Amino acid sequence: MKRTTLALLAAVALAAPSLAFAQGKYVHANNSGYDNLDPHAIFDVGRAASRINFYDGLYRWVDNPPKLIPWLAESHEASADGKTYTFKLRKGVKFHDGTEMTADDVIYSIERMLATKKGAASLFLPIIAPGSTKAPDKYTIVFTLKEPSAIFISTVSEILVVNAKLVKKNEKNGDWGAAWLAKNVASTGSYKLKRYDPAVGFIGERFKDHFGPWPAKPFDEIEFRTVLETNTRVQGLIKGDYHGTDGYLPYDQILRLKQEKNVQILEQESMRVFYFSIHNGRSPLSDVHFRKALAYAFDYDGFIKDILKGAVARNPGPNPNNLWGAPKDLKGYSFDLEKAKAELAKVKEPIRPIVIGTLAGFSETEQAATLLQNAARKIGIEIKIESAPWQVVQSRMQDRDKNYDMVPLWKSTYYVDPNNWVGELYGSRYLGTRNYSYNKDEELDGWINEALKITDQEKRRVLYEKAARKVTDEAMGIFVYNTKWYGPYAANLTGIRFCPIGSGQDMRWASFK
Repeated sequence: MKRTTLALLAAVALAAPSLAFAQGKYVHANNSGYDNLDPHAIFDVGRAASRINFYDGLYRWVDNPPKLIPWLAESHEASADGKTYTFKLRKGVKFHDGTEMTADDVIYSIERMLATKKGAASLFLPIIAPGSTKAPDKYTIVFTLKEPSAIFISTVSEILVVNAKLVKKNEKNGDWGAAWLAKNVASTGSYKLKRYDPAVGFIGERFKDHFGPWPAKPFDEIEFRTVLETNTRVQGLIKGDYHGTDGYLPYDQILRLKQEKNVQILEQESMRVFYFSIHNGRSPLSDVHFRKALAYAFDYDGFIKDILKGAVARNPGPNPNNLWGAPKDLKGYSFDLEKAKAELAKVKEPIRPIVIGTLAGFSETEQAATLLQNAARKIGIEIKIESAPWQVVQSRMQDRDKNYDMVPLWKSTYYVDPNNWVGELYGSRYLGTRNYSYNKDEELDGWINEALKITDQEKRRVLYEKAARKVTDEAMGIFVYNTKWYGPYAANLTGIRFCPIGSGQDMRWASFK
């Protein structure tokens, strides 16, 4: 066995908690709803705050560029064949009810994920068989994978651990406690649930017995509210009703906030690709020429330079420009209606109206859809636009038949590996979970699956670049830009540790000055 322990800086980060005292309440305005608190049912940035503040994983992603630090686990060992991973758990970790977390809770958590097949389960279903995870003792966990996985360590932060005994007490009709956990919290996390209303948001109370470090003056409470209207969030931040909001506001609003003395803007490079998800499994979008026509019909420069004021960078493929595995010479598509007409002329099947689903509260998705709608009309494609809250759109995307024809959205960072993007979006192993394009391509699958089994990054890079080129050339999606994060917070706030995973919503590090 080869022992692997993460950098010494993690040991410093997890030093014994200081004699910190609580200070005030942090209020955050979010642009999507908190309709479910179950950490194994939700897996998106819009609802990350409940997962990251209420729950803990074996490891945790922090900072930018992102790095993994030990969290519930202190270290791990990997076998030479890359199939067996042994984790040593931190001793004395308490759940919110005061009971100790042990290996049994970790096993229950991974088995629950595999059984319910929701949220982050898509990361583990291809490589972990139910019943294969073992506990030699109460502080040791052994994962035996079906096959070697190059991304397993990068994803263990998503094995969020629940209190097995408490959840089992609230199971009904074999539902793994799903109905109860949707409205309650059973965890070890930094904050305990104080109040929850799916229509409003949640309030968390600091868990003083948490094993991790606190700043000198941690928040006594955190509140995350659903505020869909962009202007309401911005006005609330200016007036002091909120202390923070989403870091991906329209750039004109960022410029507006930069003029306010009581607001600070924390700018960071991100790995968040904006693209149109296209339903490749439905006619006429299953025709590569129809997809290419749409790709040529989008005004990339107009959107980036005029609407977004140049605040983002053109990203022509599925992998973010600032990550290995993104071909440096990939040019992608440009706005060209003549080429769009030529591609459309090659489509043999009848052309019907296309429906784009946009995200309510995310004005960029509506702007992008309208831009494409106007151009597509000029070449003979009729597009209808429907807007709905993110959780509604996501639910429809997970159903092959109910999915929209197209959805403009962002592919965010859940772990730092090209598989997070091109692999999950277009590999058939993720169909219906992360692959909303319903694309199935044997050649593409071969590259993606091989890249998951080998550890040599240079060989993996070649495979992911091939995959990115094919996805782009065949217009399996329309890829627009990679974004920056402009985190707007109250000027008297300090300690925000932005990470592309979680987008700065991990509040245990923050405090008022």
